[in-house]
Amino acid sequence: MGTEASSAFQPSDPIILIGAGNMGGALLTGWLKSGVPGSSVIVVDPNPSDAMLKLITDAGAVHVAGVPAGVVAGVLFIAVKPQVMDAVLPPFKATIGPNTVVVSIAAGKTLAFLEKHLGEMAMVRAMPNTPAMVGRGVTGAFANAQTGERQRQLVQNLLKVSGPVEWVPGEADIDSVTAVSGSGPAYVFYLVECMAEAGRKLGLQADLAMRLARETVAGAGEMLHQSPDDASRLRQNVTSPGGTTAAALAVLMAKDGMQPLFDEALAAARKRAQELAG
Repeated sequence: MGTEASSAFQPSDPIILIGAGNMGGALLTGWLKSGVPGSSVIVVDPNPSDAMLKLITDAGAVHVAGVPAGVVAGVLFIAVKPQVMDAVLPPFKATIGPNTVVVSIAAGKTLAFLEKHLGEMAMVRAMPNTPAMVGRGVTGAFANAQTGERQRQLVQNLLKVSGPVEWVPGEADIDSVTAVSGSGPAYVFYLVECMAEAGRKLGLQADLAMRLARETVAGAGEMLHQSPDDASRLRQNVTSPGGTTAAALAVLMAKDGMQPLFDEALAAARKRAQELAG
C-alpha cells in the first residue's frame, strides 16, 4: 500500500469494519499486512473467532460488539450478510460524518438501500470473491457521484490488498460482477468435482481422480495468472488437431455444451442478486 497511502488512515479518522467473518477477516488481515496501522481500525463484531480476536488485539486495533460511541468513521466498511443489514445498519448512522465514505460488499444491496439507513453520502458498492482469503481475489466496484477522488483512492487501497480492483461504470453492473466473479469460485470448485467424478467413471480410484482434477485446475489457474496470453490462446496451445483434447472440447464446445449452461447459470445468479435488493 505504501507509506503515503497507509498514513491516510489514522485513529482520528478510523476505518470501522462491521463484520469480521471470512471476507471481512480476510480484508482486515490484508490491510494490516499492507501497512494500515492497527490503531486506526475499529472492528465491530459480537462474536469474532478466537484467531480473529487475537489478530485484532496483536495489531493494536479496537474490538467492540456494537456501535462505537462518539466515533466518526473515515471509512465505514460493511462486511455482513445481506439478510441482516436491515437490523445492523441503522445505529451506525451515528458514525457518519461529512467526509465518511461507506463501502458495502453485500450482494444485491443497492446504494438506495444503504441511503435509506445511513443517508446520502459518498458510497461504494464492491464485490470481492473468496480467493481474497489467500490474497488472490478480484473485486468489482462502483462509486456514486458523491465519492471524491481521494475517497475513491482510499477505497482502492483497501480493496486491492486481496487482488485487482475493477471499477465498473454503472451500479447495475455489480450484479453482473457478482454472477461472474463473486460466485465464480464455486463454479470452478464444481468443475473439479465434475472432472473427478468423470474420471472415477472411467475407472480411476475416486481419490486419485480428485487429486488429478484438483491439481489440474489449480495448475491451469496459475498458468492463467502468469501468462500474458488470454484464455482462448492458452486453450488452443494445448489442443492438438485430431487429438484427445480436441475430442473432449468438441463435446464441451457444442451448441448444447458449456456455454449455454454458463449463460443460464450466470443469468440465474444475477437475477438472485437483483432479488436481494428487495
